[in-house]
Amino acid sequence: MTISYNWLSEYLPETIDPQKLSKILTSIGLEVESLERYESIRGGLEGVVIGEVLTCEQHPNADKLKITSVNIGAAEPIQVVCGAANVAAGQKVAVATVGTTIYPSSGDPLTMKVTKIRGTESFGMICAEDELGLGTSHAGIMVLPEDLVPGTPAADYFKPYTDWTYEIGLTPNRMDAMSHLGVARDVCAYLTHHQKEARSKTPFTNGLKADNNSLPIRITIENAADCQRYAGISISGVTVKESPQWLKDRLVSIGLRPINNIVDITNFILHETGQPLHAFDADQITGGEVIVKNLPEGTPFVTLDEKERKLGAGDLMICNAEEPMCIAGVFGGLKSGVTEKTVNIFLESAWFAPVSIRKTSVKHGLRTDAATRFEKGVDISATVQVLKRAAMLIKEIAGGQLSSDVTDIYPDPKPKTEVAIKYHYLKKLSGKNYHPDKVKRILTSLGFEIVKEGLDELWVAVPYSKPDISIPADIVEEIVRIDGLDNIEIPSAITISPAIDQMGVKEGVKEKIANYLTGRGFVEIFTNSITNSRYFEEPVLTHTVKMINNLSAELDVMRPSMLETGLEAIAYNINRRNLDLQLFEYGKTYATSGPGNYTEEEHLCLYLTGKSGEDSWRLKAAAHDLFSAKGVLAAMLAVCGLKDVQLVKQEDALAILNGKAQIGILKEVSRKKLQAFDIRQAVYFVDISMNALLEAAGKNRIVYKEVSRFPVMQRDLALIVDKNTTYEAITAAVQKLKLPKLKETRLFDIFESDKLGAGKKSVAISFTFVDEEKTLTDKEVDGMTAKLVQSFEKELGAEIRKS
Repeated sequence: MTISYNWLSEYLPETIDPQKLSKILTSIGLEVESLERYESIRGGLEGVVIGEVLTCEQHPNADKLKITSVNIGAAEPIQVVCGAANVAAGQKVAVATVGTTIYPSSGDPLTMKVTKIRGTESFGMICAEDELGLGTSHAGIMVLPEDLVPGTPAADYFKPYTDWTYEIGLTPNRMDAMSHLGVARDVCAYLTHHQKEARSKTPFTNGLKADNNSLPIRITIENAADCQRYAGISISGVTVKESPQWLKDRLVSIGLRPINNIVDITNFILHETGQPLHAFDADQITGGEVIVKNLPEGTPFVTLDEKERKLGAGDLMICNAEEPMCIAGVFGGLKSGVTEKTVNIFLESAWFAPVSIRKTSVKHGLRTDAATRFEKGVDISATVQVLKRAAMLIKEIAGGQLSSDVTDIYPDPKPKTEVAIKYHYLKKLSGKNYHPDKVKRILTSLGFEIVKEGLDELWVAVPYSKPDISIPADIVEEIVRIDGLDNIEIPSAITISPAIDQMGVKEGVKEKIANYLTGRGFVEIFTNSITNSRYFEEPVLTHTVKMINNLSAELDVMRPSMLETGLEAIAYNINRRNLDLQLFEYGKTYATSGPGNYTEEEHLCLYLTGKSGEDSWRLKAAAHDLFSAKGVLAAMLAVCGLKDVQLVKQEDALAILNGKAQIGILKEVSRKKLQAFDIRQAVYFVDISMNALLEAAGKNRIVYKEVSRFPVMQRDLALIVDKNTTYEAITAAVQKLKLPKLKETRLFDIFESDKLGAGKKSVAISFTFVDEEKTLTDKEVDGMTAKLVQSFEKELGAEIRKS
């Protein structure tokens, strides 16, 4: 939210330096994310002065240039070369002197220097409107009124508006601070607690009185649950025109665009008080009646943006006797808005139920300033006084007469919420002892009323402006933030009872995996659990959890698979020329078997694409393939203690098996799926079920084994086998022999050639043997090697390659 320093200062009892005020705001929980200087004219016309052209002569070396002498209030006139056709002696002009930086309406800033133009020195510039950022005209230099005194700063004449603007990062519950008055109230509470009694200045007056009763508008509330209070007043004979400069400056400084005086006043009041208002063209209120009600599902309604929307049965509408005029608290209708032809208006101030406004706003995609405030809960007690404030401003700025009394429909006044807080509870939560007098002083300065008090308890009535406060912890928060979080005492010792870690195994495994993967150059990502249904085929969508109130058309289902959101991240990176990616993610997928039956499953997913490293002067980095993905997978599972994992072909993927239990899949993503994300390079995907992985890791027993004191022995065999023979088939033949002294089998070469025979390939494998109790002899190793050869010949039809 943007706050204007000048505007805020109008409600404070004393002037506070902008930087000091910034620190106060942050200390009371209104975190200032930025403090920036605002200037209606960039540079504030600093260095630009009023000048008088004394002489104007033709430049001897240029037909379109003039040489002028200009009085700028200095001891001697200055010489300025000017190219404007309308420059003449006797004119009062705006002069940018040497050293001045000007900020044109378009283009880069320009700093004045002494320059030679066609051989003649020039000591500044006589400026056009656009050259000073005062407008867009470049027809010639500005000719100013004759009564101006040379040497007068141009800022004294043009009076550019300057301000400071705070960008405040409000938490969603702080509706009470979504206005300048709300922020001023908090600042005064801080001043009262830390310095002396301070009260914010109020803009409200009680002097409103109807001029006549010529334009009465009846108000009827049919849905009193969603509209608990509705007030209105009629104003006739207004003149819709441009707003006065002070009002436009206020709005522009906080990023709003002035429209006309009526609309600008409602926007001003919104940001002053936090109460949204709506101005209707009273002549469009058929039947002279305003009815607050719901309309049938599917009723068409054209809003101010000229779009026809189909209303929902839950949309609260402001109607006249014949048709709807406005979506209550959200957006106006095309016919009821104020235009240049409007003469009579009906001004609305109301309280609408937050849940109703939120649903309607999200349903129609209308995120307006009014809806943002209504959905958080506005101050129902301020409805009428804000209406009166706005009516008086309209009468002052737009003219007209108050042509009705204020009509206030409030059938069931809301009682204030009462909360009890115990002082020992305050001490427990805040860590600080507060004197009861200080507690009461803070709370009353924030608008709380003391209902009753006891030895260790205080009952307070919560102001209507703070709808989020309902429990004692909320009161503690109010006290602590006004006192200042920095003022909480830090004890020299803290006594705690150790907690029992219920998630130790799971978190330990996840941390081991994350440490391993990041060591291998992987980057962890977090993608959105809500995704786009168009990524999935109909069979998948039948079991997919669909969003009821989705925020956008692109985010309408809970993801049934982790692959698609990962591909979104990959596509985002590739589009920014980040082509070589190794990503991993912990996340959940969701499914349903019917209403009320939902399941979620946690996954670990790996995504590999591009090259597996960086090119160097020694070697080129290899591209990721199925085998590099398999290598990472095997090493990662080994970190979890799973070393006897198998990969079995399963339709378009490889099933990852630990024993007979499947714990995940490994696959190359199909070209069709990649095209859906406009990805033109191969992507390899590993999807592990965390529940299955944890179950497998939990069964694994860590046993200490002494490192063998005896040397290992190795034998290499080159087997000529059919091209279709897999490495898994070779290892299966090895495992069938159950050789206890064979510790490792490693593939280190594959060779294919016509010399080997049609449909054949050579597979080179290294075997490592070791005996834990003695040194192996060549005879023993040769014997085991011979058994391996016999097994390969029998099981695989292999031939031992001799050369």
